[in-house]
Amino acid sequence: MTPAPDPVLRALAARLGALAPSCGPVRLVAVDGHAGSGKSTFAGRLAEALGGAPVVHTDDLATHEELFGWSERFREQVLAPLSRGETARHGIYDWGRGAFTAERELAPAPVVLVEGVGTGRRALRPALACLLWMELAREHSWERGQLRDGPGLSAFWGGWIPAERAHFAADPSRPYADLLVFQGQMGYEVREGPGHTA
Repeated sequence: MTPAPDPVLRALAARLGALAPSCGPVRLVAVDGHAGSGKSTFAGRLAEALGGAPVVHTDDLATHEELFGWSERFREQVLAPLSRGETARHGIYDWGRGAFTAERELAPAPVVLVEGVGTGRRALRPALACLLWMELAREHSWERGQLRDGPGLSAFWGGWIPAERAHFAADPSRPYADLLVFQGQMGYEVREGPGHTA
């Protein structure tokens, strides 16, 4: 038996669906936050509440050499076609092989989610209908992420943490978040963010 949708997510889905399109016919919604803050899980559940909205994972667009240097790739492969109401096609990076080995199609749905660290960056913000920020301190997020990934990825985290610090120091997302998402034992809570404008 399928569990009932979270009422907070249902309400958020309705709110997002009522926004004006921001990228052609699409309402592009970013889910940003520190690594390990729960972005992927939240985006998946929000996508379900939206009736199966497509989700772009920036882990598919980043590479070992360009942890945060995927803006142009995102603009060309995702933003440009969606802005024309066309199906987008973006590469999927295989972190084991160190190469783009697959491609994914992305329909210009009414709401498209993009989740990943840095999705609220200045290069993307003009195309966003809403920026959501997972409100969890970076140290707690990184601790959760390292526990999730295990010791096999400790070297990766050794490089990731300073890279994430540097990215958000130069191009912060949270000050522009329309909504803050808190995760508790009983579910999610959504509050107005510092970037919210009535």
